[in-house]
Amino acid sequence: MQEFSHQAEAFNRSPTMTSDQTLQALVDLLPAKAGERWLEVACGPGLVARELAPRVGEVVAGDVTPRMLALGRREARAAGLRNVRYVTADATSLPFADGAFDGTVTRFSLHHIPDPARVIAEMARVTKAGGHVAASEHLGSPNAAAHAWHEEVERLRDPSHWACLTPKGMSGLGRAAGLRLLKSRLEPFHLDFDEWLERGSTGPANRELIEDLLGRRADAYCALLPDRVLRFRLGRFLWRT
Repeated sequence: MQEFSHQAEAFNRSPTMTSDQTLQALVDLLPAKAGERWLEVACGPGLVARELAPRVGEVVAGDVTPRMLALGRREARAAGLRNVRYVTADATSLPFADGAFDGTVTRFSLHHIPDPARVIAEMARVTKAGGHVAASEHLGSPNAAAHAWHEEVERLRDPSHWACLTPKGMSGLGRAAGLRLLKSRLEPFHLDFDEWLERGSTGPANRELIEDLLGRRADAYCALLPDRVLRFRLGRFLWRT
């Protein structure tokens, strides 16, 4: 929770987190309709919730970090959004009834959680029959050695990082939760290396080691490009209950 509090303001204004590719494209993927009730799980400052709000009846944004929730409430008020409600909610044990929502969504959260399968299962539980569950994540390589190297980089920069899922691992979470995959998309996405590094509480202190690791290898899932742009692999998944 300390790391998420540290990153709250920087995450909220990050060009990567607010870009069309990582935010707008995800919201556009959601088959959300006027009058529906949606939930953003592990919402952070609720960037997805606020982008989705004009399309639906209500969005509940749940997180366990008080500073993230307070920031989200402030931003929602400033934007004049009256249909976004921020609540304390553990992603692995959601405090909502079965079938309480028309749809649920989470973004860039699963790599922080030791049991991501439980998160997707909880999202499926609180989504009504015929509703939708969506997740967007930066992914790890199916190659074991490349994956382990990528994890070293991530943990040096952000101590709250647990593990990246592979594309197969992400698909498997939905199957395990009894969901039917409707759409998936994998694509590269790019972010400013220094902005990414500075957001993590341990990134600046480990800059030299992180740059050394990134200089040793590169693949489609993690690479530092010559113009100091970091390339990751983004996955978006949409399931039906």
